[in-house]
Amino acid sequence: MDIKGKVVIVTGASSGIGEATARQFAREGAKVVLAARRVDRLEALAKEITSMGTGAEAFVVQADLSKLEDIQSLINQTLEKFGRIDVLVNNAGFGRIDWLEKLDPVKDIQGQFDVNVMGVIQTTRQALPVMIKQRSGSIINMCSMAGLVASQGLGIYNTTKYAVVGLSETLAKDLRPHGIGVSVLCPMGVATRIGEAERSRPAALRDPAGRERAPSVQLIGRTLTAEEVAEQALAAIRERQLYVITHEEGLEPLRRRCQRLEAAVKRCAGKGGPS
Repeated sequence: MDIKGKVVIVTGASSGIGEATARQFAREGAKVVLAARRVDRLEALAKEITSMGTGAEAFVVQADLSKLEDIQSLINQTLEKFGRIDVLVNNAGFGRIDWLEKLDPVKDIQGQFDVNVMGVIQTTRQALPVMIKQRSGSIINMCSMAGLVASQGLGIYNTTKYAVVGLSETLAKDLRPHGIGVSVLCPMGVATRIGEAERSRPAALRDPAGRERAPSVQLIGRTLTAEEVAEQALAAIRERQLYVITHEEGLEPLRRRCQRLEAAVKRCAGKGGPS
């Protein structure tokens, strides 16, 4: 895909991987729609993009991805401004590290599902009719290694990311006849501020006392920069890669998971179960 002139929506573009990905597309001369709740950060990024000298354009839309009306407004404003959607980068999300029994059922559990899962589903659902009509487009869901291998203390976050991986795998099959590519990016450690849960979640879902719980997990492997991950995201879109595993350190946990699944099948077969 030639990125120059393409219309790209990036959700959660105010920081971290979303911000880096928006810059990456802008360097290629794309028309970048920057969506997030924090308009001040988006406006600063938009000024930076338009001053790059690559022919890139930036359009700012304030949107809370836990709200369907904001998502619909994002798609409508993009079409009013540019008339099409070529790439959708579903990046907005937040996480809360703690044991299941300690999580608030609304602010922590439902909140993560509203943004991490329903935000991705609804944004994709609103953009799809446009891409299907165009018979072209790419969707990349910024997920996590937590969507492929579960970690302690990340029960709900793991669950939301597993859902996004499953959605991406299904969409890749469903949308292939329409000329639409789907990718799911699953990094391990990235130098972002996602761990600052109170900053990254919508205002209605914040802890009024601003309390932060101590992390329950220790990430393994290298910590990549958001820029390094953004480069891999752009390459995945160009090459129509479904899985984007950013860390080679992820190979061993993935191998162990597959070995456990294989062992389970063999145990079942050995006991007279289905073979």
